[in-house]
Amino acid sequence: MKLNIKDKFTTQLPADSNLENTRRQVTEACFSYVTPKQTSNPQLLHVSPEMLDKLGLTQADAKSEEFLKVMTGNKVLENTTPYAMCYGGHQFGNWAGQLGDGRAINLFEVEHENKSWVVQLKGAGETPYSRSGDGLAVLRSSIREYLCSEAMHYLGVPTTRALSLALSGDKVLRDVMYDGHPDFEKGAIVSRVSPSFLRFGSYEIFASRQDHKTLKILMDFTINQHFPHLGKPSKETYLQFFAEVTQRTLDMIIHWQRVGFVHGVLNTDNMSILGLTIDYGPYGWLEGFDFGWTPNTTDRQHKRYRYGNQPNMGLWNLYQLANTLFPLIEDAKAIETILEKYTTDFESESLKMMRSKLGLKTENASDHLLMQDLEDVLQVTETDMTIFFRNLGNFKKDEASEGLTIINEAFYVPTELLDTILQQWNAWFDRYAERLQSESIPDSERKSQMNAVNPKYVLRNYMSQLAIDKADEGDYTGIDELFQLLKQPYEDQPKHQKWFAKRPEWARHKVGSSMLSCSS
Repeated sequence: MKLNIKDKFTTQLPADSNLENTRRQVTEACFSYVTPKQTSNPQLLHVSPEMLDKLGLTQADAKSEEFLKVMTGNKVLENTTPYAMCYGGHQFGNWAGQLGDGRAINLFEVEHENKSWVVQLKGAGETPYSRSGDGLAVLRSSIREYLCSEAMHYLGVPTTRALSLALSGDKVLRDVMYDGHPDFEKGAIVSRVSPSFLRFGSYEIFASRQDHKTLKILMDFTINQHFPHLGKPSKETYLQFFAEVTQRTLDMIIHWQRVGFVHGVLNTDNMSILGLTIDYGPYGWLEGFDFGWTPNTTDRQHKRYRYGNQPNMGLWNLYQLANTLFPLIEDAKAIETILEKYTTDFESESLKMMRSKLGLKTENASDHLLMQDLEDVLQVTETDMTIFFRNLGNFKKDEASEGLTIINEAFYVPTELLDTILQQWNAWFDRYAERLQSESIPDSERKSQMNAVNPKYVLRNYMSQLAIDKADEGDYTGIDELFQLLKQPYEDQPKHQKWFAKRPEWARHKVGSSMLSCSS
């Protein structure tokens, strides 16, 4: 297994001088050296062929004993120094202090075809940042992370990636719903890959400690390695950096809203500085279209991270990053202008995104009303978001009366469609048909364009849970079935038609299918 190792993070940034793997506060350092934990009986369950290729590896490499050992933490490659990153974060709106990589260990950086990738293990043992945790991960959460990382990529959503999924061979004790009923589960390790795992909290930790020296070192490294097009680090460059991070964050969340993805834990330590979706925990896709839905049981009461609030949370987190970078920029007005632009840009980009979902190529002053009315009627009765938008592509502008028939499959409880609701739907379809009359493209072309932005298949929680239930019994075929399905989320895939369906009733309140915790 030959890799072009080019470590920059550990060679250019200050390291923790304490080499003991003990829980502690780490100061004036961006990372701590740490060795992954040896496992008893590692077993490789799945590998992403595309990520193998991006790292310069082959299928033969993936079948080697060395690959298995390295990607489960049982071997450290020569001339590499695994490490855990130091960072802090705001969790549910409150400053939580030092957090860091409590269950993640970065192995090395690989350069291939002019791109740089950090390879990281999640669930490979404790680090100085593990606090009271064991640094391990279980199979159910590892399957969800592995599948979702790659599914999001193929949906066109900016994301970190996944290379491999493996069993550790060890049992891990977890309290799934934090209700005082812990049990042993299969341990697992996911190999995650990204150009960088830096997050907002990586910078916040130093600002919170008034350690502006280390903050500047990390900022300059970030710009030189990941934003070189901005030029040499300076106050103006820092400002441009913040503007680009703001834009990338906006773009990412627009994509989330487009496909109905809800992250579940938008704390600042889960916000990538590169605008990538990072840290897949209690995430989910909308079943019924609902701005108030959150998949996270911890967030069930206040719903801070609900679907409709994700744009606001992106902005809130950017404000925390702005406060962090202010000592380096020292221009409050310029920072405020960037943050204000996020709000106005989000409105225009959201409108643009919704136009694409409705197959509208031209702009009309009344479009926002058309979309507002649609969002209102979608929530009057439980209506599946994915099925609704996908089937809407079959609508013909000269057949408005067929609208309800076309989307009927999306309704969870058709008997709730009382006369007033039917009238509301029919009135909307009449307006939609009238609006389409001003579009010059034929229905067939509009359908193709809509199908390119409205996925047919998304990783619904019940789908993951079915694969997890199989895996718990030693059958890992469900993982590959979903992996292959989700590589083509916009294609019809007749052989996989069973997955183009509403959430089954049995999954409505099942743990893992509707209720998810941060337990992993």
